[in-house]
Amino acid sequence: MNELCKVIRDVVQPNFLNIRTAIRAYDRDAIICGAPCWRWAYHALHSADKWFINPFEYEEPSFHEEGMDNPDNPCSVVLSDEQLLEYLDKIEEKTYSYLDSLTDDMLYEKPANCIYTRLELVLRQFRHISFHTGMINGQTALSTGEFPMWVSQADQYIDDGILFGRYRKGQITAENKK
Repeated sequence: MNELCKVIRDVVQPNFLNIRTAIRAYDRDAIICGAPCWRWAYHALHSADKWFINPFEYEEPSFHEEGMDNPDNPCSVVLSDEQLLEYLDKIEEKTYSYLDSLTDDMLYEKPANCIYTRLELVLRQFRHISFHTGMINGQTALSTGEFPMWVSQADQYIDDGILFGRYRKGQITAENKK
């Protein structure tokens, strides 16, 4: 039985929806702690890509340059929002495929060459993605006076392009600000 894996899959989907909304709503060049928002978005995405499954057996994306995942490090690569969202699409696909390949018992095992269990890796990424999504959304709220839409249950989310507004009982109310 894979009840825990199903719960994890159902709960990770809102995390991906929320960071997608954050990227669609933010000012990519606004500065947070000395780095533009897009670098923080990349940091969160890269971490999800690297740490959700097994950080010790990981291949960097083709556009990555050494240290780019740390917003404090200068880098010559500048990713567009479209590139960030395409990367998120790949991470989602990879993550869902991985989760679909697991059994609940495997959550308590450590992947090859890894010091953490699969469950620890998943929980760490839930925390990390949510933290950085909230950080980016905080910058957006400061600059626009509105907090981007936040999804807590994916099965109640309607993606009709609205980025700001209240989310109630499966209904989004607001004008699209973009």
